[in-house]
This record gives sequence, structure tokens and C-alpha cells, in this order.
Amino acid sequence: MTQNQQIEDHIVDLRKRQAESWPKGVSREIGYRLGKVPMSQYVRAEARTRPDDTMVHYYGRTLSWAEIDTASDRFAGLLQARGVAAGDRVAVMMGNCPQFLICFWGIMKLGAVLVPVNPMFKAIELTYQLNDSGAETLVFQDDLAPLVASVAGDTSLRMMLATGAAEMAGDTGVIPRPAGMGDAPQAEGVERLLDALEAATPFAGPDCTDLDAVAALNYTGGTTGMPKGCVHTHGDMLYTVASYCGCAMGDAGADDVVVNFFPMFWIAGEDLGVLAPVYTGAAVCILHRWDAVGWMAAVAEHRATIVTLLVDNAVEVMRHPQARTYDLTSLRNTSVCSFVKKLGAAFRTEWRALTDSTMVEAAYGMTETNTCDTFTVGLQDGDYDLQQQPVFVGLPVPETDIIICDFETGALKEIGETGEICIRSPAVLKSYWNKPDETAHALRDGWLHTGDIGMVNERGFVHYLGRRKEMLKVNGMPVFPAEIEMLLGRHPAILGSGVIGRKDEAKGEVPVAFVHLDPEQAEGIDADSLRAWCREQMASFKVPEIRLVDGLPMTATGKVKKEELADLL
Repeated sequence: MTQNQQIEDHIVDLRKRQAESWPKGVSREIGYRLGKVPMSQYVRAEARTRPDDTMVHYYGRTLSWAEIDTASDRFAGLLQARGVAAGDRVAVMMGNCPQFLICFWGIMKLGAVLVPVNPMFKAIELTYQLNDSGAETLVFQDDLAPLVASVAGDTSLRMMLATGAAEMAGDTGVIPRPAGMGDAPQAEGVERLLDALEAATPFAGPDCTDLDAVAALNYTGGTTGMPKGCVHTHGDMLYTVASYCGCAMGDAGADDVVVNFFPMFWIAGEDLGVLAPVYTGAAVCILHRWDAVGWMAAVAEHRATIVTLLVDNAVEVMRHPQARTYDLTSLRNTSVCSFVKKLGAAFRTEWRALTDSTMVEAAYGMTETNTCDTFTVGLQDGDYDLQQQPVFVGLPVPETDIIICDFETGALKEIGETGEICIRSPAVLKSYWNKPDETAHALRDGWLHTGDIGMVNERGFVHYLGRRKEMLKVNGMPVFPAEIEMLLGRHPAILGSGVIGRKDEAKGEVPVAFVHLDPEQAEGIDADSLRAWCREQMASFKVPEIRLVDGLPMTATGKVKKEELADLL
């Protein structure tokens, strides 16, 4: 029997086990509420059938489906008039605000390719992503103007548009704005996004209707250098939310309100704050960033029904002195992600007492799969999900298969054995942008080899054991040692470095860089000055602790022995 046949027979067995374990009331079919069409057509359909209904709440202002549809038509028309065509990359670098949605849906309608950029990036990181993606258009937030100005000459940018985080907020409202939101002065010499939209001729079409067309380059960190662009299509977006929403929020609809603070430039924020509300028809209350009081006020004011938080956020709410002053009992679906703090029975009981809602672990997923590959809804009776160890991530969503293979040989592992999580799904990335070798390594015979360690048990449930690759989670943010090492290598006095993670009660993990300095250039350089340099070169959550060493333990092939660095901790 060939290995492929062995895998297919194994999947038949797995699917039977999973069918027997499937929770009652959770659909095993994907319904595609408005058909198998790009998600931008869902926006158009809602704007036609209920144009005046609220699509977005944003700090005292409401925007209807028709308003977002029209504004995104104007953005698509603006891009088209300036020479942007289908397939061209458009970078968007801002925090959560309605302008992000306007740009997102305009790009989707035109058939251009969204390149979401982390607004916490520093110059090297921004320059790399703009040049790697080939983006010639950038929409950015005003407070990023000095950074953008410093890198523009080193990129292919030919069109830049700026906007403020508070420009589309209401004048008053019961939801407090986070400190500093919109305080930055307007970017000098840069065209204003909202002015350009007002003057633009709306896009006349034709809309992109090809589910196989590339929709976004979602960048993820890499283990061999700087981040990689995951090529995702319109079909990937549609399948992800159709499969996950059907399992995790199957009864969501036009009467629901989602509160989202997850950054929409992240894949999870894109799924939960942009795509899922449109797929279900729910309104979304956008928070510019996390703030416990703002979040509680948003839930209470809009009678929100669907939320996703980190467990850390939920604990902050439960322990907040004002928690009992807000009515949070409208909540029906509470999904949480366990990064630093982990979901447990005590937290679940406390949350239920406060909100009448049950916390459930959200999903296993990654940028390469457009995330949301599993679900745990319906598996909470008697805290069944919490009693399963190690980390229990439930069942694969419909039409997704997860198997466990040997890391070295690729051979299929048996039920209950640990190994590499491999995923086959309609939403798996089509390639890494301009990286054929890394694509070939990750995508083999239709399976994504994730580099994550996992196990599938006798009932077909998936358990996630951790990442074999070196990725760290710092306050839930992904940090890749190889990227830090590459950036450290730009310092003229650094001969070499090795970065590993150190456990931290507050942050989960922190990166620690063991740095070997060039003796001829080391005068006046210490750990503090290197950390200050790092803060100028990389996002704050990536800045490592510095340990100066006289040399690095190396293998015969010239690689740093990370296990020996761990001993030094």
C-alpha cells in the first residue's frame, strides 16, 4: 500500500470517529449563507437588502451597510483611477477603525491584493514588507507619518494616503476612547484618505468574482529570516468563515453584535472582526485597541452577543472594580484564546457568573491556513473540553482534515501518537509569496506541514502540544528568533547572536539574545545600549533581553546550539 493510500484510509477512519464525536446541534455541512461568491458580494447583498441597518459601531458613530458599501466603492474607484489594477498589491498600515474596512472591501472589489502591515513595525520591518510584496500604494495612520517618510525613498511607493484613528469616530459616546487615539498631527504633505474618497468616482466594476483570485498577502514570521507572505485567495476567506461560523456561531445573524478589538491587520482580527460579521450579517463594534472599560461599555451599550478575547483580557474584566457596574449578560458566545493565561474551570465558572455566557477555547490555526481550523463549541458539558490534556483544540471544521506525521520521514503516525500536525483544507495558503523553496517544503502532496507538535486521540479530537519551530509568544504576539537574529546582525559590533525564549509569568515568554561582540568595536557597548538600539530597529514586543557572551556554542555546520543557550538561562 502506498503512503498516500494509507493516509486516505486513515482519514476515512478519522472522519468516522469524528462523526461519532460531533456535538449535537452543530452542523456538519457548510451552508454558504449567500452562496459561494467572494465576501465583497456579501457586503453588496446586505447593502441592497437592508441598506440602513447598522454595519459598524465606532465610538459613538454608526455606519450602515450602504455607507460602507458606497465608501469602499469610492476607494476601489480611487485606486482604479490612479492606475491600480487587479493583482496589484495595496498596503494598509493602521489600527482598528472604519477606514480599515473601507480599504479592505474596496481592495476586494477591485481584485487588488491586500497587504496588511503591523503598525508597530519599525523602519527595517516596514521597508522589507513593502519591497517584498511590491506594494506601490500605502494607506497609513497619521502617527506613522515620520516612519513612512523615513522609508518611502527605499521602496517603490508611488501613492500614499493618510488618515487619523479618530476621524470617523462620533463626537460623543458612552464608550471611552483609549488614550492617545487620534492625537497625532495630520501627516504633512500626504493626501488625506477621506478627502480623496469624497472626490473619487465610485468603482463601476466589474467586481472581482473569482474565488481563486489572490485576495491578500498575510505575512507570518519565518524560521530562516524575515516574514513570509502567505498567498490567500477570496475562496480561502469565504471557506474559513463559512466553516468556522457554522460550527462556532451557527445561529448568528442580523440581530447580533460582535465586539472586536483584535487587530484587523492580524489574520485572527481579519477573520473575527472583518469577515465573520459580514458572513453572518451581524453588526460589529470596533474598538481601536484593547481597553477593559471601553470593552465593557461597548458590550453594555450595544447589547453585544459575540466576543473573542484572550483569557488574560477576560480575567482583567472579571477582576476589574467596575465589572459589576456594566450589564454584560447580553453575551451569548464568548470565545477565548489561551496564550499567557490558560482557560480553566475556575475562570469559566467566574465568567459565567458575571455574564451568563460560557467561555470556550476558540480554535487551532495559523496564518498559513487563514486560521480557525478547529472548533470546541458543544464540547463543554461537564467541562469535558477542560479535562482533556494536553491542550485540547477540538474537532476539525467541516472539509478540513488533520493528521499527525513523523517530522523527519513524513510517515503517518497512528492514533494517539505525537508528531507533526499536517493540515489539508480549502483555506491552506496557495504559496509563500516569491519563495518557491519554502513553499515546496511546507506544501507536500496537498498537505501543509505546520511544524507544530500535536496528537489526534481515539475519538478524533485534536490536541496541540506546541511548536517545534522556535516561535515565541510574547503577550500573545508571535516572535521568531531568526528574525531577531537577522536584525541583530545589522549592528556593526555584533559578530553573532542566538535567540531563545525565557518563560515569564506576565508575558508568557520573552526573547533572550545571547550576543557575541566584535572585540575591536565593543568599546562603550553594553546590554542597555544594545536594547536601546533594538528598540529603534524592531517592534517593542520583539526587543530581547541581552546577555553578552564571549562566544556562542556552535555545531560543526555553523549553527548555534540553542539547547546549550537554554542551559545558560
